[in-house]
Amino acid sequence: QVQLVESGGGLVQAGGSLRLSCAASGRTFSSGAMAWFRQAPGKDREFVATVTAIGTNAYYADSVKGRFTISRDNAKNTVYLQMNSLNHEDTAVYYCTMGRFIRSSSTHIDVDYWGKGTLVTVSS
Repeated sequence: QVQLVESGGGLVQAGGSLRLSCAASGRTFSSGAMAWFRQAPGKDREFVATVTAIGTNAYYADSVKGRFTISRDNAKNTVYLQMNSLNHEDTAVYYCTMGRFIRSSSTHIDVDYWGKGTLVTVSS
């Protein structure tokens, strides 16, 4: 069974930065694509970013492109989400996922596993 544990969420002022981490266990980490999704209060869950198995390619939602960076360290079984220039609209629970890379998909991942999420709150 795969376990994904997110960390790094918290309260930050608008314009600030946070880095989320997600530690994976229970499966060969380097075999799967990894992605972040988020769900804001009262809204549907939405795609944020995906990184391929060996980290060579990354894909982003338009709303975060140029501000967020997804990366992974396969030696540490960890994926990261560096978030800069945060604004109130970035307030959400952020979820780490693992799955199969799908080039033609809008999210580029067919998710098999979800973490429990970490809350990011951006104060204006």
